[in-house]
Amino acid sequence: MSILRSLDPPHARHGEGDRPAQPGGGGASTVRRARSLRRTMSLPEVLLWQRLRGLDHLRFRRQHPLGRYILDFYCPAARLVIEIDGESHNRGNRPVHDMVRDAWLTERGLRVIRIAAVDVLRNPDSVAAAIARAAQPLHHPAAPGGPPPHAGHGEDRQGRAP
Repeated sequence: MSILRSLDPPHARHGEGDRPAQPGGGGASTVRRARSLRRTMSLPEVLLWQRLRGLDHLRFRRQHPLGRYILDFYCPAARLVIEIDGESHNRGNRPVHDMVRDAWLTERGLRVIRIAAVDVLRNPDSVAAAIARAAQPLHHPAAPGGPPPHAGHGEDRQGRAP
């Protein structure tokens, strides 16, 4: 079973930055809270951050404020959110709260991947490698000066019969 859990539809999670900064969300207090969380990251977050920041081809942000939430890690180029889930994420009303949070992120075109903190602690290198694979685009852009895409494969016909 994969250590990465991509959410489509979203599943439960509640993290350190899930509390709204203001009734309308976002704002200066969310940014201040994100800065504070960067200084007090959990051990699994620190281990993963050490590896993610070493990836040459991808740029991640840690404890990134977005709206009224703070994302554990965010890769803007891939529109990918990485959340590290500890044991407390399955308790109380957190699953419902997390479904609302993840739905909000998904509605904005972001892909959310949840990783159990224990998986990061067991093998942070494998987790980072799996994240790097998940952040890669499905299709690579054509090389400059290269040939155009092949016509007639169906995807460019927009409903026309062959």
